[in-house]
Amino acid sequence: MAAVDSAPSSPALARLLDHSADAVQAVRGGRSLTDLLTQVPAEMRPGVQALSFHALRWLGSATELRQRLAPKTPPPKVDALLVTALALLWPGEALPYAEHTLVDQAVACARHRAPAAAGFINAVLRRFLREREALVEAVRRTPLGDYNHPLWWIDRVKHDWPADWQPLLQAANQRPPMTLRVNARRGSGADYVARLAYQGRAATLLEDPALGGQAVVLAQPCPVPQLPGFAEGEVSVQDAAAQRAALLLVGDGWLKPGARVLDACAAPGGKTAHLLELADLDVLALDSDPVRLARVQETLRRLRLAARVAAADARQPQAWWDGRTFDAILLDAPCTASGIVRRHPDVRWLRRADDVGALARIQAEILGALWPLLAPGGRLLYATCSIFKAEGQGQIDAFLQRLPAGTARLRPESPGHLLPSRDNAATGAPGRGPHLQDGFFYALIEKT
Repeated sequence: MAAVDSAPSSPALARLLDHSADAVQAVRGGRSLTDLLTQVPAEMRPGVQALSFHALRWLGSATELRQRLAPKTPPPKVDALLVTALALLWPGEALPYAEHTLVDQAVACARHRAPAAAGFINAVLRRFLREREALVEAVRRTPLGDYNHPLWWIDRVKHDWPADWQPLLQAANQRPPMTLRVNARRGSGADYVARLAYQGRAATLLEDPALGGQAVVLAQPCPVPQLPGFAEGEVSVQDAAAQRAALLLVGDGWLKPGARVLDACAAPGGKTAHLLELADLDVLALDSDPVRLARVQETLRRLRLAARVAAADARQPQAWWDGRTFDAILLDAPCTASGIVRRHPDVRWLRRADDVGALARIQAEILGALWPLLAPGGRLLYATCSIFKAEGQGQIDAFLQRLPAGTARLRPESPGHLLPSRDNAATGAPGRGPHLQDGFFYALIEKT
């Protein structure tokens, strides 16, 4: 693994490793990494996020490796530190720390975290470095060690996408690009690229017609406060695949000013805001989680946009619906998030095989509850950030079969499954090549 020998070897790295090991241990226990990172001291959060993301991307390899180096499972606090360090030493993505620095700082972390295990950690890590070639070869012969996903997940992707399953699993371990959505009310994507260039920040305009000329990919990610105009609402962070939602629903301008639109699972608010950037609409942003709904309100305030916001369960319209039909409904349904694993590497370790069926049932319930709320001639856009067919095409096929004949039609502009692969990459500026998008499913259904 390439490394920078001049990387810091101060106790700061040991502290980062300690927090990162805590994160890995908690994810193994079923807790969300996003929630855990909010508890890390602000000055350490970027470093902990980088290390924990890396560790979770390669957790399968590190787990298989630890089992070979130490067949008897250590206590959870020790095991979490050990697999974190092994993941960071795993050959592949380069980190700005020399191997000897990582080992030394992992041992320093152990002296604080589990003093009796410091010698054990040192011995295991140094043995890995001595025997790395043979150990890596052996680990890569196992599905968990090679693909870094639970076995049930690997089997499902293989079943759903027999021709693409390996590239899909590999793509989930890549670092995602930082993609921006330029506020159409405030400027063009091309102008914003020029503005970034003036600031010395390289970026590419995605010229895919499906993205409306407002999607921009940064050559290098950066903290959002460094983006010109971010605080003023001129730009937002949103993956290219997610930017398709509002554009599909608004379409070629068929929604008239003042049209009633429901965003049924609105948090954190990116798609709600995009709808309002594109058209003057009467939007109700609904979400069952009041805490997450607060993020919708924060997003709208930053962008200087307005929508009605309500905390309620979309499956129970009797509790929140005023009886007037909607011209359009956006249902970005709860799902496994199997299409955005590269952005949320903890998801694969948090999900269980039976979650797919449980979430599919919730999706079907929401579809059934919302369809009667759509006006004749209206359109419902069903979306999930999933590559599992049970949450995408299978869900919509079953829904359409349940409806009376002739009452609905799947519009031809429906993209279906968008996979994080070269075949579904967004087109960049000439000479810049394609950009991989997140995995999504979209179906645009018209009530006839």
